[in-house]
Amino acid sequence: MRAANAIVKALELEGVEHIFGIPGGAIIEVYDALFDSEITHILTRHEQAAVHAADGYARASGKTGVAFATSGPGATNTVTGITNAYMDSSPIVVMTGQVPTALIGNDAFQEADITGITMPITKHNYLVTDANKLLETIKEAFTIASTGRPGPVLVDLPKDVTIADIEFDYPEKIELPGYKPKVFGHPRQIKRASELIMESERPVILAGGGIRLSNAQKELLRLAESIPAFVVTTLMGKGAIPETHPLCLGFVGMHGSKYANYALHESDLVIAVGCRFSDRTTGRVSDFAPYAKIIHIDIDPAEIGKNVRVDVPIVGDAKLVLKELVNHVKYKQRKEWEDKVNGWRKAYPLRYIKEKDKIKPQFVIEKVYELCPDAIVTTEVGQNQMWAAQYFKVKHPRQFISSGGLGTMGFGFPAAMGAQTAFPEKTVVDIAGDGSILMNIQELATCVDYSIPVKICVLNNAYLGMVRQWQEMFYNERYSATRLRYEGLSFEKIARGFGAVGMTVEKPNEVEDALKEAFEIDAPVLIDFWVEKLENVYPMVPPGAALNEVIDKEV
Repeated sequence: MRAANAIVKALELEGVEHIFGIPGGAIIEVYDALFDSEITHILTRHEQAAVHAADGYARASGKTGVAFATSGPGATNTVTGITNAYMDSSPIVVMTGQVPTALIGNDAFQEADITGITMPITKHNYLVTDANKLLETIKEAFTIASTGRPGPVLVDLPKDVTIADIEFDYPEKIELPGYKPKVFGHPRQIKRASELIMESERPVILAGGGIRLSNAQKELLRLAESIPAFVVTTLMGKGAIPETHPLCLGFVGMHGSKYANYALHESDLVIAVGCRFSDRTTGRVSDFAPYAKIIHIDIDPAEIGKNVRVDVPIVGDAKLVLKELVNHVKYKQRKEWEDKVNGWRKAYPLRYIKEKDKIKPQFVIEKVYELCPDAIVTTEVGQNQMWAAQYFKVKHPRQFISSGGLGTMGFGFPAAMGAQTAFPEKTVVDIAGDGSILMNIQELATCVDYSIPVKICVLNNAYLGMVRQWQEMFYNERYSATRLRYEGLSFEKIARGFGAVGMTVEKPNEVEDALKEAFEIDAPVLIDFWVEKLENVYPMVPPGAALNEVIDKEV
């Protein structure tokens, strides 16, 4: 059959149900084949958004997301989305069109070396020059993207390859020499870890995004309750344990709660699972958990010892390692430690000052949580992201979707489209900033076109809020290029212009009614909340400070 048809058939066999993308001349053969497929293609309005949508789809569903783009600018527009997925270990396959093989390297129209460009930001990538190796390559791409530590894989498809005739023989399984992710932890290391747990008096579990990726939530909860140990999470780890659970202290790091940061700093044992110890989590590395021994469980051996010293390394899949580890642990009451941590929790709750005539952004998040606690929440990046992480208490593992490693403004909205596509029956809410939402606001057209009823809550403070906060705190209030002047700009009118529902909310007593109305509408809705302009995110660990050197605002 024609190779383009073989590509689509291979995707069907991989269980692909949705593809996000934009066609073009170099990939038009594949789109022609897609016309007769059961796969639903969602035409986004920008290739970056297509990849973010595939990423959001993957994070919400646990499946591999797929995005298409044409050659040249279409392919290069995917780079931010691919990097975002790479930094957060999200399984996606991106297929790009390419000029015919005979023209590669000749600066042909819409040629770009996308495999060269994306080499540092993909788990692996391919330029298919032999049509007879096409199906094997696709199988490898899906295998690599979804196994071990997941990540993005790019497949570049020259036009002459897609129009070639090939025998369709799609492999069920594939062996990759040199690629054997280690999933079972070493028994001796697990035994040593259990001994440290039993010896410890102040244990804390640090749960990262690897818990979600390996579906290890039940095993983590069982370990936490068996020790027992308080659990703090990274931003990517939100949902690793229900945040309403008495052992959960929420997320830790630069904008984590005081009590979570204090607990991690004062612990004598850190059991880190599926996290990479980013600088936003650790604070000043030289003073990270200074009294603690560290157990690090991760499927990627390159992460162990990369950022912090480790006493007991365990390479393996989080679910399998935790299942084994819990069998070696016995309950040991640590009342003094429990009382101390619960004392911090009582003394330093997350808090803010409510005002009658001003909408506080934290209040909006609280109302979203109160009215729809089971919603899938995506975020943009900045203050809106941190307030969402602080005030939306996640109960389920794939409920909170945010850009962690790359911190991509413009991620949340298309990611919400992907999550909503995966779960059309659920409520999906994008918590956005007025700076971030404009970066991919064109996707309102996609939502209207495909009846994707995402709800967008814009926390509009007329600033690039997080940068402005840093300028206030560390740069003597020199607000350079952070004021967003919106005279004449109406997000409500923009939404309506695309055919979506738009609302503007200016008073605190209007917030709840607006959200209730939005949640009842089976269509995309954008609510523009005019929030307090100079509100800051607290607590905050200043850059270069230790976790116990946290700044909090007096309330």
